[in-house]
Amino acid sequence: MMKALVSNDFSTSSDAEAAATTWHGAALLRPGILAFEGEILPTELHAHHAVQITAACTPVVVVDGGGVRRQGPHIIVPTDAPHRVCGGAAHGLAIYLDPETVAGAAADRRAHLHGWEQTLSVDPARGGLAEHVADVLADLLRDDAAEPPERHGVVTAALQLLPDMVRDGSVRGSDVARQLGVSATRLTHLFTEQVGIPLRRYILWLRLYLAMNGVLAGEDVATASASAGFADSSHLTRTCRRTFGLPPSILSRDVDWDISL
Repeated sequence: MMKALVSNDFSTSSDAEAAATTWHGAALLRPGILAFEGEILPTELHAHHAVQITAACTPVVVVDGGGVRRQGPHIIVPTDAPHRVCGGAAHGLAIYLDPETVAGAAADRRAHLHGWEQTLSVDPARGGLAEHVADVLADLLRDDAAEPPERHGVVTAALQLLPDMVRDGSVRGSDVARQLGVSATRLTHLFTEQVGIPLRRYILWLRLYLAMNGVLAGEDVATASASAGFADSSHLTRTCRRTFGLPPSILSRDVDWDISL
């Protein structure tokens, strides 16, 4: 079991961070998606850019920055919304979605239109984490069931080029477009349409993916940060906290990780 799925983004205490991040559960990383499965414990007030979906076998209690209390087995916290978990669960999921992905935008829209308490087609008591994430995504995208277009050659080429470009340092969409011989506008449009996440956001998630691979290969966080094109480990720390409200120790080898592009 994990010790916690979320941490206090406002705390700088090393003791608090260590207590909040000694995880021994399952985790999944995909472009635009970070998910954990384990025990959900109370947190202090924090906020993050990713839309957070909590699904548990028993009701979870979340309080927003204004003191409004939400309670239920399925809760969606919209992007950048201050919140704290004041009643956790013995077993559940925390799924973080980039709000600029199709699924993340759909989740954020649901939370604003219908409230944070939701009813989602996922049962954390059955199946594995990848299956749970797939169930949540299918629920969020059920009104957008059109077949995705066949991937354009330019998009395929961009996906092949990006890992090496990212490892070398800062990458802009115009850099990728120049190598592929297309306009930045054309590449950005095709990439967002066919990958489901804007190119600039994909690059950020790719850095996290490369950092995670480095840690799993035995690198320390500083080395893994540099290998993934972050300026330094502080840059990785800021990215993790701003995006998820979590420290980079989420990239722990103690967690059972499922990562892919």
